[in-house]
Amino acid sequence: MKKVLKLRKTPPDEIFLTTHEFMESFNGNMPDGYPRVTAFTLQKFKDAHTSLFKSDGLWSLSLHRKRMIDWLPQNI
Repeated sequence: MKKVLKLRKTPPDEIFLTTHEFMESFNGNMPDGYPRVTAFTLQKFKDAHTSLFKSDGLWSLSLHRKRMIDWLPQNI
């Protein structure tokens, strides 16, 4: 009997993104009127939350998006 290996498709929120990719995704999915992130605000967030980033410095929607939503209005 053959075993069938099923490949699991990685959900979008588990994919790691560059700063530019995260910025596009974040800004593109926020409602009108909510502050938009810039490269400067993302770097400011990274500096304030260094423990959330591994040595590669990539972003994850599942790890960083909610924290950014909470942090951004008080830090623009």
